[in-house]
Order: sequence, then structure tokens, then C-alpha cells
Amino acid sequence: MISDDELRQKVVVVLAEEFELDPEKMTPDATLYDDLGLDSLDAVDMVVVLEKSFGMKLTDEEALRSIRTMEDLFQFLIRLKAEKSATG
Repeated sequence: MISDDELRQKVVVVLAEEFELDPEKMTPDATLYDDLGLDSLDAVDMVVVLEKSFGMKLTDEEALRSIRTMEDLFQFLIRLKAEKSATG
């Protein structure tokens, strides 16, 4: 299981590649829509890319809709990782 820091780094790398974003701008307080310029279609693609990258299903739609910043995204994935490791 990867560490939380490794997870954060992988998210930045994966999203930077997929959406041609500058990793330097992908700070924890960067907003996905305003700062990084993603839109609602990108959000759907982001879920698919993250599911493939981490081998997890992102099914909590309410939580996904509440994600506004990179930190929100990191915390969501860290929580999922913890739940997955707890259930085996």
C-alpha cells in the first residue's frame, strides 16, 4: 500500500499528464475549476483516470461533488485508501 505522500505525488503526476496541467500549480489549495481550469466533463474523466491509476472505484458521488481543491481530492483518496486497506 502506498503512503499518503506517494498518493499525493501520483495524483499530481496522473492529472498533470491527463489534463496537460502544470504540476507547480497543483498545490493543495488550488481549486480544480478556477485555478486549474477543469470543467464538469474533466471531472468525469478525472474519476475514470484516478480509478484506473489506483485500482479503486470512486462511487461516493456526494463526496465527489464536494471536491473543490486538490487537498479535498487528496483527502478523499486517502480516506478511500484507508477504507480499502481496512476491509482488505
